[in-house]
Amino acid sequence: QVQLVESGGGLVQAGGSLKLSCAASGLRFTYYAMAWFRQAPGKVRDFVAAVSYDGGNIDYADSVKGRFTISRDNAKNTVYLQMDSLKPEDTAVYHCAGRQGRNSYLRRRDDDYAFWGQGTQVTVSS
Repeated sequence: QVQLVESGGGLVQAGGSLKLSCAASGLRFTYYAMAWFRQAPGKVRDFVAAVSYDGGNIDYADSVKGRFTISRDNAKNTVYLQMDSLKPEDTAVYHCAGRQGRNSYLRRRDDDYAFWGQGTQVTVSS
């Protein structure tokens, strides 16, 4: 049974930082590209960042480029999202997702990802 479990969310002031973690189990982690998406109340789920199976290729949404950093530790079956210079508009539930693919090609559509975590709330106050 595949499980993705996010942690690290919370309440932070604008300009602050948070680091999210997503621990994966039940899958061969090194065969999966991983991504972060977010969903604010009343809005569609948006792509945030993705990393290839080996960490060699990374993609970011324009809205977070230069502020967020995605990384992975294959020895720990974990993917991270370091979020700096947070803004109130970053407030959302953040989900990690996995897509099987042992290549460098990354995708931004949520329906390309087979496995999802339950999400962690990030709230940025102004």
